[in-house]
Amino acid sequence: MVALAKEHYRAYDSKLTESIKMAKEALVSVPHRITLKDLALELGVSTATISNAFNRPDQLSPALRERILGEAKRLGYRGPDAKARSLRTGRSRIIAVVLAESLTYSLNDAVASEFLSGVAEVLDAHGHTMLLLPGREHASQAPGSANIADGFIVYGLMPTLALLGDLPAQRPLVAVDFDIEGRPAVHVDNQAASRAIAHHALTTPTQRPAVINLRLTAEPCNGRVTPEHTLLPGNRTITRSRLDGFYQALEERGFTPADVPLWNVEENTFEVCSPVIEAILDLPDAERPDLLLCMSDRIALTALTLAEQRSLRVPEDLRLVGFDGIAEGQYRAPRLTTVRQDSVEKGRIAARMILGLTPAVDSLLSTELMIGESCP
Repeated sequence: MVALAKEHYRAYDSKLTESIKMAKEALVSVPHRITLKDLALELGVSTATISNAFNRPDQLSPALRERILGEAKRLGYRGPDAKARSLRTGRSRIIAVVLAESLTYSLNDAVASEFLSGVAEVLDAHGHTMLLLPGREHASQAPGSANIADGFIVYGLMPTLALLGDLPAQRPLVAVDFDIEGRPAVHVDNQAASRAIAHHALTTPTQRPAVINLRLTAEPCNGRVTPEHTLLPGNRTITRSRLDGFYQALEERGFTPADVPLWNVEENTFEVCSPVIEAILDLPDAERPDLLLCMSDRIALTALTLAEQRSLRVPEDLRLVGFDGIAEGQYRAPRLTTVRQDSVEKGRIAARMILGLTPAVDSLLSTELMIGESCP
């Protein structure tokens, strides 16, 4: 019996030894996961330099960054653990841009897409990610998503101010084309720019000037503005500042606000602008405006297209001006007279502020008057 027990023990011990050997071999075969410290030691640089190569490329020379990224790829290092960094620092390196419109509209609109390009340029250079929050979606979607953001850039007229109240108040916020009390704002000088382009347009005698506004009424209005409509104040929308600039130039030429009919469009798209402008251009000759002061290039370009369809000559029968300076208005004939604003730079400024790269103070950008054939 003792001999049999010893034999069983030797067999068991042999199997256990073999299992331990196999386990050790398996552990040896598992590749070591290289860490930031390992890569820094391998390259003879600091861990901060490795981190900058992935997160702050502007801090390194292109040659050094290319060398670090090349070695990281060769050794299988994928970069700092974003989740661990977020837990350690309490920062996500995500900046949320709260848009006035839907994502589809904002990405297709030339002005909004240029602005987002400027924001993205700065965020990319400093290792941050951009989160887009559409203001025209259900308001409850934004706050939950917004909680992960380190800061906020609010762009354009919000459809509801309640959405802004749901954003974390303690985090930095920059407003663009919009004013929020106690927060820095980035604008172009809309009133001065509108006054300048209207002043230019009115140097040629006109009998029936008219203004086409962009979302300027408190009540939904896609058509003629009447006394029953309430105009939004200047602190709610940049288009009020543009109207004030138009009015200044008109009054200098002897027109009163009562002399100048106003139309309003609810969205800066061809589809929404078209019915409003068609109604204007189809007025009898004696009532149809001979000068259209448009608050955006999209409105003005829609008017150009619809005027050509009706064999109205521009600028002989109808003169018109826009605002924004988008490329489309400068490539077609007749070339659009407009005000150019640098939307890309506007985005850069807002992004630099939100990252703390420049002081978070109000910024006012200049504009450029561009004279084209639509109103020479």
